[in-house]
Amino acid sequence: MLETQCCINGGGPAGLTLGYLLARAGVDVVVLEKHADFLRDFRGDTIHPSTLELMHDLGLLPEFLSLPHQRVEQFVAQFGAERLQLADFSRLPVEAPFVAMMPQWDFLSFLANKAKAYPNFRLIMQAEGRQLLTQDGRVTGLTAATPKGDLTIKAPLTVAADGRGSQLRAEAGLPLKDLGAPIDVLWFRLSRAPKDTEETQGRFDAGQIFITLNRGDYWQCAYVVPKGGFEAKQAAGLAAFRTELAKVAPFEAKRVNELQDWDQIKVLSVQINRLETWWCSGLLFIGDAAHAMSPVGGVGVNLAVQDAVAAANHLARPLRDGTLSTFDLAAVQKHRAWPTRVTQRVQVVDQNRVLLKALRSGASFRPPLFLRMLLRLPLLRNLPGHFVGLGVQPERPDPDLFR
Repeated sequence: MLETQCCINGGGPAGLTLGYLLARAGVDVVVLEKHADFLRDFRGDTIHPSTLELMHDLGLLPEFLSLPHQRVEQFVAQFGAERLQLADFSRLPVEAPFVAMMPQWDFLSFLANKAKAYPNFRLIMQAEGRQLLTQDGRVTGLTAATPKGDLTIKAPLTVAADGRGSQLRAEAGLPLKDLGAPIDVLWFRLSRAPKDTEETQGRFDAGQIFITLNRGDYWQCAYVVPKGGFEAKQAAGLAAFRTELAKVAPFEAKRVNELQDWDQIKVLSVQINRLETWWCSGLLFIGDAAHAMSPVGGVGVNLAVQDAVAAANHLARPLRDGTLSTFDLAAVQKHRAWPTRVTQRVQVVDQNRVLLKALRSGASFRPPLFLRMLLRLPLLRNLPGHFVGLGVQPERPDPDLFR
């Protein structure tokens, strides 16, 4: 059995950011991560300017950017023969006006190592929160499964940061609002040649959507299909899938022959949902456990980090002082619910008016009128870069708490 002031279930971007910030503010914190390491492919690897600005605020940015990464200052898209710059991050008023493409395991390892410098922080790997402990209607901790048996952790606050398939969310039984997601995404890698363009870009044309993210010596590729469409691709065969990709690939067609097995392709079943209430007495949900996001804009990691910053700002003092109440937990949701709703609404509109329309198009696809107007009007063309790069409501750490 362990006792701590805050137990965080989930060592992803939300959980480790919150754990680091609370430890830096003097709170005793335990973070549980169910895997033995952070090495998993095709997780969110886009570190947006909002998160880079957090690193700057905490005095960590130069060291963070010494990790291997690729800089994306603009995101462009090809709609048939028409080319548009969808987002320009270089004009943002921040220390690092670009998206850093960085493997999520490097990001998480960086946060974990920084947090371990504080004696009041503990990260326990291969520990998965399974069951909530309650007393008199209040959550008082959890039990976690580990290779050595069950571990009981008592804490005034338990934070569920265990992703969109949250075990603790199912355990708590809080109502979840599903906004619908008519697409899935197939992730895979293809090699990148020195002669290839460096651009991270999207291609929308004749029923196909193909995103290529520059990862140095390879392309991280996303191919959008209708919900459940992967089974139809498998039934048609891998050769047919390669032929389909070759029609829209921004490099020579033969590169798609590197896909020799379906095991090279990972399926993201897209979800957009959110909890109606993110908390109950002694328990708080943040990140994907509170609101699953579409991969549109690649904002999921950065929204999770912003949830963590807001939670740390609201909760560090009452946790440290032993005065935590449900009002403090409600304040976190009140602060973060509006940007979550707005972001999800934009993602739903984008799915329905751009992605679905492109997938259903049998001919060359032009960008919708609203998008062309948005990107051509001087007063509006900077909005996509701000929305994607900084979010609806960027969070800054309280300088009095996190010196």
